[in-house]
Amino acid sequence: MTNVQNRLAQLCSKYLSKDITEEERHEFLTYVQNPAYAEFIEELISDNYEHPEVLNSLTADAKERIFQAIVAEHKTKTPKQVRLWPRIAVAVALATIIFGALLFYYPGIHQKQPDQLVYKNDVDPGISGATLTLSNGKKIRLSDAQNGEVAKEAGVLITKSENGEVVYEVEGNSGELGKLNTLSTANGETYKLRLPDGSYVWLNSASSLTYSSRLVEHGKRTVKLQGEGYFEIAKDKSHPFVVTTDKQNVEVLGTHFNINSYPNEAIVATTLIEGSVSVISGNIKQMIKPGEQAVNNGNSIKVIDMSPESVIDWKNGDFNLDELDFRVAMRKIARWYNVDVVYEASVPENIKSGGWISRSRSLSAVLRHIESSGQVRFKVEGRKVYVAK
Repeated sequence: MTNVQNRLAQLCSKYLSKDITEEERHEFLTYVQNPAYAEFIEELISDNYEHPEVLNSLTADAKERIFQAIVAEHKTKTPKQVRLWPRIAVAVALATIIFGALLFYYPGIHQKQPDQLVYKNDVDPGISGATLTLSNGKKIRLSDAQNGEVAKEAGVLITKSENGEVVYEVEGNSGELGKLNTLSTANGETYKLRLPDGSYVWLNSASSLTYSSRLVEHGKRTVKLQGEGYFEIAKDKSHPFVVTTDKQNVEVLGTHFNINSYPNEAIVATTLIEGSVSVISGNIKQMIKPGEQAVNNGNSIKVIDMSPESVIDWKNGDFNLDELDFRVAMRKIARWYNVDVVYEASVPENIKSGGWISRSRSLSAVLRHIESSGQVRFKVEGRKVYVAK
């Protein structure tokens, strides 16, 4: 779980066991009020049902209300559905208890907040999709391609697996050099690739990866990244793995890391999850350890501590917007929903966004989440998002 989810789980457990301070109760309320955490809170409540010690901590009145909810739910179900209703019903009943108590302590929570977001249409989240460009210029839309063999060149078989990823396999010991291929995602797309050495690469939206179809060239496994990618590199001491971007090279033997190198971002950020990597920019060489991020502005490399889960949020299906520069947050959103963002002059340059929200939600849900801070207002027209103070 993410740091925010861990904290929310802790607060929920404390609330149910009645071991919560007034300050923690207020903190829990802020999460309950935020629609971005509704799904996770429901999962927590449902999970707590499966642990009897939590239910045992409730009062007799609370347990009676749970029982009545179960009975009421049971009456509406067919025999085929009966297997599913206890967990759902108890989750609903526990939610009623939690929200009922919060209403008691905070009477204003039930008051409807003004809906500031205006949109003429909603926008669905992105999909798994990409375009594979072969060395001969042939383009293959992978979302349209059937599972199985996609192409064959330079002694390399390229297939699309059942779970939708592109897989490269070297056939035989052909001495023919590999041809350059490029896997690219548009705005609103993300894709997973398995290279011939068994390494995996996840590409975020508006990104591309260029590589030899055989991968190993001149004793190294070299790929070129534009945009953002998460790498899980297979160990091979004889063939270092090198990721090149416009501002730097990252060299590894076997490790997990994330690189953000979008052209419209001021820096290239390399975040290490496990293993070790060398970040090389000109005459500067910087080693980083797990939990560290190398921030390269083109002139220098600064190393900072960074929570990995807050960086690979996109790979895990989330937006981490917590304490993020607002315009950086909006660029992340624009790539995933394939929209253009237009700012009114009144919008400050130095505001921060906040919280986490699933990338599977519609655009309107994400914008409502941001708007709940009261710092900005949104209007959506077609593929344009207008931001005002």
